[in-house]
Amino acid sequence: MDTEQIVRTFVEFYEDRGHHRISGSTLLPPPGDPVLFTTSGMHPLTSYLEGRPHPLGRRLVDVQRCLRTTDLDEVGDSTHLTVFEMLGTWSLGDYEGVRSLDWGHRFLTEGLGVDPGLLHATVFGGDDQVGLDTASLELWQERGVPVELTVNDNWWSNGPVGPCGPDSEIFLWTGDTPPRSTPTRDSRWVEVWNHVMMRHRRLDDGRLVPLPQRNVDTGMGLERLASLLQGEPSVYDGDVFEPWRRLVPGLWSLDEPSFRLVCDHLRSAVVVIGDGVRPAGTGRGYVLRRLVRRVLTLLWRDDPSRRLGDLPVELVSHTLDHFRQTGDPALVHQMLTDEERRFTRLLERGRQVLARPRFRGPLDDDDFHYLHDTHGLPRELVTALRQE
Repeated sequence: MDTEQIVRTFVEFYEDRGHHRISGSTLLPPPGDPVLFTTSGMHPLTSYLEGRPHPLGRRLVDVQRCLRTTDLDEVGDSTHLTVFEMLGTWSLGDYEGVRSLDWGHRFLTEGLGVDPGLLHATVFGGDDQVGLDTASLELWQERGVPVELTVNDNWWSNGPVGPCGPDSEIFLWTGDTPPRSTPTRDSRWVEVWNHVMMRHRRLDDGRLVPLPQRNVDTGMGLERLASLLQGEPSVYDGDVFEPWRRLVPGLWSLDEPSFRLVCDHLRSAVVVIGDGVRPAGTGRGYVLRRLVRRVLTLLWRDDPSRRLGDLPVELVSHTLDHFRQTGDPALVHQMLTDEERRFTRLLERGRQVLARPRFRGPLDDDDFHYLHDTHGLPRELVTALRQE
């Protein structure tokens, strides 16, 4: 299956079970939300998980684009992306976790044809506030799926306070041997789906209180799932990245880790711009700026003549189309090259400033603050320039 087929199969499977498809929101949370970007499918639905009636009912399904800056340092491995799509389902006070896990198992094995023998589950083992998730454990045992009990790894929360609850995660074996060991002991078990039994709210003092309704919130990374079903070794080898695999190597000679970072960050920058963000020195705009500048720093490390203006507009168009964005590819492309020019000027100014006698020795925090506040030179850029 290609990625679009997976999406159609997923949505139809849950529509047949009474779920209504909702339109995935942009990467931008609603006004007043302190989070910079939407990080999960449940984020735009928080008020409904806390009891507000949803206009489409109690069973929902959607495909939501997400951005996670917490994964930036992991970008380049086989499973993490900065911007990705999340397949999600919700029961808003309707069915319980056992039914969700039953349907999840059926979708993977019957809907997608996954070999049941390649699955492993993890279940919340209980702590001093919430007991063992016996219902989920028994469901997996009935299905013949091996189970590992954990505590911290199977408790989901969206922060130190707010909705939370035990979860059960489904893993798929990716090794070239028969499945062995458990997900916490062997990285060849790759998590594909998390089913959260969102029943609690954590208060400021750490106590748990019941939510007004017992919910189920599930999330499954689309690009990761697609690459696994397509038998590819990483998310960067799935069909979504086919145009990048085809066009980028002829443009810039990069080793595999560098190729992955460049493609991920440029793709992410296109999506962020497509949702209306512009480069800036703070907030969302700074995340966008950081993505572009990380790409440029890597590209120029081996060849300072490399330019984003050489990036084929086809890759911008493909990315906007895939994420169902309506922006003009040429304008997005122009914003990338404009940011490149700004970064070039900043580097030139930074080198001149750092050549002054005051900054030739070790720098302390006061120096870094001065360089940032007076000359607009972030600490990470100063460090990089001093290593040239």
